[in-house]
Amino acid sequence: MEYASTPSGGLAAHIRAHLSELRDTEARVAQVVLDKGAGLVRLSVSDVAALAATAPSSVVRACQRLGFRGYQELKIAAARQAPAPEPSRDRDPAARALADTLRAGREALDGVAATVTPGDLRAAAELVDAAPRVLVVGAGLSGAVALDTAYRLRALGCAVDAPADPLTAQLAASQLTSAGVCLAVSHTGATRSTVDAARRARQAGARVLALTSYARSPLSETADRTLVAGGQDLVFGLETVASRLAHLTVIDALALTLLELRGEPARAALRLSADVTVDHSY
Repeated sequence: MEYASTPSGGLAAHIRAHLSELRDTEARVAQVVLDKGAGLVRLSVSDVAALAATAPSSVVRACQRLGFRGYQELKIAAARQAPAPEPSRDRDPAARALADTLRAGREALDGVAATVTPGDLRAAAELVDAAPRVLVVGAGLSGAVALDTAYRLRALGCAVDAPADPLTAQLAASQLTSAGVCLAVSHTGATRSTVDAARRARQAGARVLALTSYARSPLSETADRTLVAGGQDLVFGLETVASRLAHLTVIDALALTLLELRGEPARAALRLSADVTVDHSY
């Protein structure tokens, strides 16, 4: 992997996306980097080693595993990041919740540029464009993203199936042809029903496109192509909320790229979609 310099939040997004690829000591180093943010510039490699309860050589190795030549290059990247804003200290719980949720959302969106390249997006769109049928699967909070994805692809003229029932999704995945595509959405990349559907699609000879928050996961290991975008923890259980914003943003970009690839047929399908929408509005 390589790290490409991006605006505020990009370094943290890059590290979070690759956390699952790191060994225990390396993951502790990565967590120190996430915790310190731009403040890392004031720490030596030995300081980081002490905070991570490991050796300086492990710090250097962790940096290299994250795509840097060494600690110094990582520290330069950290210095370029704007200091992370402090959590809201407002005494009103509603005001605090709103401020913190907005901050998490902004950071998740800023991080997309660090983990999704135009080349990744173009390749994913070409995969979908070439497929005679697309199966979209997702469960839990990712199920909402899957439904939104299916709607957008159908509005562009794609033949789409998006079963809500996980058993039906696996059956549909098994019936895909080698020309078909399974687009699987999972924040963790480890949701069993979603990964199982992707594996069945792969066994049927279809291509698998994954949208997840982690570069290495059971889903990404099954996929032909993976789009990585996600958010950080706000409070327990809300990481996926920020990640859904990032995932929906990627789907919007995928749809716009697909619109350009498909040209007039896609624009005609969009006009038809607009007509249907008008018919259901007062």
